[in-house]
Amino acid sequence: MEGGLNAQNDANGGFYDNDLEMAVVHKVSLGPPKSTLSRIEGAVKETLFPDDPFRQFKNQPPKRKCLLGVQYVFPILEWAPKYSFNLLKSDLISGLTIASLAIPQGISYAKLANLPPILGLYSSFVPPLVYAMLGSSKDLAVGTVAVISLLLTSLFSSEVSPMENPVLYLHLALTATLLAGIFQTALGIFRLGFIIDFLSHATIIGFMAGAATVVSLQQLKGILGLHQFTKKTDIVSVMRSVWGQTHEWRWETIVMGLSFLCLLLVTRHISKKMPRLFWISAATPLTIVIVGSLMVFATNADKHGVDIVGDLKKGLNPLSINHFVFEGRYLQTVLKAGLITAILTLTEGIAIGRTFALFKNYHIDGNKEMIAIGMMNIVGSCTSCYITTGAFSRSAVNYNAGCKSAVSNIVMATAVMIVLLFLTPLFHYTPLVALSSIIVSAMLGLIDVHAFYHFWKVDKLDFLVSLAAYLGVVFVDVQVGLVIAVAISMVRVILHVTRPHTAVLGNIANTTVYRSIEQYTDATRIPGILILRIEAPIYFMNSSYLRERIIRWIEDEEERLAKVDEDRLRYIILDIAPVTSIDTTGINMLEEVQKTVNRQGLQLALTNPGADVLEKLQRAKFTELLGQNWLFVTVGEAVEVCKSLLHDQKLKTSKNGISTNE
Repeated sequence: MEGGLNAQNDANGGFYDNDLEMAVVHKVSLGPPKSTLSRIEGAVKETLFPDDPFRQFKNQPPKRKCLLGVQYVFPILEWAPKYSFNLLKSDLISGLTIASLAIPQGISYAKLANLPPILGLYSSFVPPLVYAMLGSSKDLAVGTVAVISLLLTSLFSSEVSPMENPVLYLHLALTATLLAGIFQTALGIFRLGFIIDFLSHATIIGFMAGAATVVSLQQLKGILGLHQFTKKTDIVSVMRSVWGQTHEWRWETIVMGLSFLCLLLVTRHISKKMPRLFWISAATPLTIVIVGSLMVFATNADKHGVDIVGDLKKGLNPLSINHFVFEGRYLQTVLKAGLITAILTLTEGIAIGRTFALFKNYHIDGNKEMIAIGMMNIVGSCTSCYITTGAFSRSAVNYNAGCKSAVSNIVMATAVMIVLLFLTPLFHYTPLVALSSIIVSAMLGLIDVHAFYHFWKVDKLDFLVSLAAYLGVVFVDVQVGLVIAVAISMVRVILHVTRPHTAVLGNIANTTVYRSIEQYTDATRIPGILILRIEAPIYFMNSSYLRERIIRWIEDEEERLAKVDEDRLRYIILDIAPVTSIDTTGINMLEEVQKTVNRQGLQLALTNPGADVLEKLQRAKFTELLGQNWLFVTVGEAVEVCKSLLHDQKLKTSKNGISTNE
């Protein structure tokens, strides 16, 4: 046999040498045979249904299955029958609290998106009702968010001026909302949620921090009382616009803005230090709106240069089904806006929902959340709402207020409905500087300095991704920053795939355990044997690298042995337990390695191949090329056989030497 193997194969697949004690070697098993159909079924299940959503339907009568199916689509039908008055008291308090925050934020974020302020209230009425029926989170409070509002401005302002053609601009925003909802719903129905995983946590942190910085800088227009302001979002353009109009600064708005901002920050600090006083921070934005409106009304400040919200249309959401724009000129823009905002809102909403679910020890279904968020945007787009998702500030207030279910969203929507029906005229005198202060306060909470420090301490590449996203958004553009961050993340994934880690293994003393000699400095090499571990699937993208890396490991080992004057290298053991998959290019690579080591008088062995990998190796007849006796279950068994053969070779060499002397 190749490599000087002088052994016999017993009935159990074990090796034993004639002159040595038997070394038991377990036979590598392929496992029970599977048909092609069952393999495809298993692959689809693992890819699209890793959570096994159909488990609850097993062994259930038809009527029960129908009920469970309806409850799966409409989770409200599952928890509503168990709802009690005690839960209602908690949700009532939570709902009214987040309504006091949602009303001023809704108006503020609509202005940020260059949309009519009333759309912020519309978007805090219909979408929460839809989410309450379809969502699985008890704590998520939905509504408009600042980052998406800014992104819409960035995407549409270059195509349509919101000042010159506000109607078309509004229709584009509604169309983008519809398309975002369709994308989100499709991802949930077809269970393609893994697509949003391409936006890593580091990417989101950097992008959100950059967007928060840009949004805050944009609010200098309102705080300084400027009437003309740059349409660009990068920090250089904003600073140039600010410092180029120092003669236009108004001390009245500066004093009001800084006073409101200080009050917001102080109350937020108090609520953080004393969570029981959460209501102080939640009520402050609405208090500022009321106080600011009274000040403007009492002093006629609107007639002295202080910008106000103006008239808000009274009444519930009008239908907007006929307002969608699919003309060829704008189709690419709305498609891009819909796709980008769909992914961002899903990422943010699901991440927030999972965070609070973890605090309360319950589970939310990511695919259900996609469908819920998608449907509320589809329905919202038909009822004059623009893109909504789970808002962190409102969800945090909702959680701290002691919400028990999605009824808090229904209470919030009811409060907003009352405002739309009867109270919108009261917001006529609301100063824009108050809204600017509310936005800045909310944005400062999105700049997570601790997360940046954590990335730097734990993973420098994650820090680079988040920093690149931040700098791209702040110094170039919101879209460019997002593209840069995603590109760096993709490059990182490609590097991990194309340059997988390999390691030289050594033996931990007095054990049969073999670990990386770099990680475990007390692990010792086995004379005459090189043990390598491949720690990734083997694909066409990394096959060339792995071939070159294995050959280099062999050359390095031979150089090392020559320097220390040890026995020459005889055996190469590849531990492929971490190799979960292999393609034909990968098999070709192993064949080339096998031929290369054979030409050098070495013997290759493989240990612990997975069932899928082993089956492909057998179908490609690589196991015949290698020899069935060189497939092992563990590294330890492979080493024992190789050591036995080395010992046998030494005995033969010594006997031949004695015979020659005689």
